[in-house]
Amino acid sequence: QVQLVESGGGSVQAGGSLRLSCRVFGYSVSFYCMGWFRQAPGKQREWVSYRTTQGTENYAESVKGRFTISKDSAENTLYLQMSSLKPEDTAMYYCAAGRMTYCSAHSSAYNYWGQGTQVTVST
Repeated sequence: QVQLVESGGGSVQAGGSLRLSCRVFGYSVSFYCMGWFRQAPGKQREWVSYRTTQGTENYAESVKGRFTISKDSAENTLYLQMSSLKPEDTAMYYCAAGRMTYCSAHSSAYNYWGQGTQVTVST
């Protein structure tokens, strides 16, 4: 059974950093498109970043240069390093895995989701 478990969220002040983790169970993190999404209260879920099986990374414009996606194959874990955090980064963050040929920024393309981890950035 495929399972994704996020951790690492919390409350930080603007300008601070957090690292989110997504531990993957039931398959190898290297064999799927792996992505991070977020959803703020009252807003639609939005794509943040994805990493292809070949290691290509892609980021939403709003986080480019501040967030970095990576994986640890030995730990079968996906990470999202977030720096220079802004209040507008406040949201529930979700990791997702998709069995697709080309990774996508559309949430509907992903097959598996974690339960989410809350990130709150204060001024």
